[in-house]
Amino acid sequence: MGVKGFVEGGIASVIAGYSTHPLDLIKVRMQLQGETPPSSVHAPPPKVGPIAIGVKLVQQEGVNALFSGVSATILRQLLYSTTRMGLYDLLKKKWSDPNSTSGTMPLTYKITAGLIAGGIGAAVGNPADVAMVRMQADGRLPPSQRRNYNSVVDGITRMAKDEGVTSLWRGSSLTVNRAMIVTASQLASYDEFKEMILEKGVMRDGLGTHVTASFAAGCVAAVMSNPVDVIKTRMMNMKVEPGSPPSYSGAVDCALKTMRAEGPLALYKGFVPTISRQGPFTIVLFVTLEQVRNLLKDF
Repeated sequence: MGVKGFVEGGIASVIAGYSTHPLDLIKVRMQLQGETPPSSVHAPPPKVGPIAIGVKLVQQEGVNALFSGVSATILRQLLYSTTRMGLYDLLKKKWSDPNSTSGTMPLTYKITAGLIAGGIGAAVGNPADVAMVRMQADGRLPPSQRRNYNSVVDGITRMAKDEGVTSLWRGSSLTVNRAMIVTASQLASYDEFKEMILEKGVMRDGLGTHVTASFAAGCVAAVMSNPVDVIKTRMMNMKVEPGSPPSYSGAVDCALKTMRAEGPLALYKGFVPTISRQGPFTIVLFVTLEQVRNLLKDF
């Protein structure tokens, strides 16, 4: 039973991650807006919206650029999301009220299960997360400064060789914090919204209920996680040159420099593509998960 939760979560996560990858890429590019490019003496370019970024990306880098770093996304989902979904399912089964006919558990337990599962999943998947951010951000750099990773394996190998194995966990504290927030808000709120809809008789258990509950869960997750996501993206994309101090000494330094230079709302930079991606991602994730559960219910 325990392994089944990991398999179901892994399949749903990979499908959701692949299908929404272009939106995630645009989100990363938006979050890096306003950050002065390495070795640049010029002011950052003016900020533009997600549609303009997407159009410019296709014009300058080609349609295939919309899937830059997709191999890292798939590996990340296999490591991070499979772990968090499986662990959440295990804890949910362990902590559910045995006297409840629906097998539910209190919201506080759901949140706690999400925090634990998300933190462990993020620690496992951080190397793929760093590679994904770098591959998605590469096209915005001048050709001479691009990393040009051929694949997620090439990226992880070169990072370990050139920057040390510890570089694979750069920004891991932020990744863990973000994953705890996302998993707790996303998985817990999905279960909570779904249970509310069914208990109040608004809809029957089916596609409509799954879509409604998952969209609401995606909105909650986007609002809660965006500030941490911005800092995480900038920390992971940071290029450290030998003999030169890093752009940011840590997460707090990055947050303070970002707010001083761009204002507090910079922590919600990329929110439109975040919620535009988080909504569809969460819908695809849970709708696929429910379908996979139905297919594997006899196993």
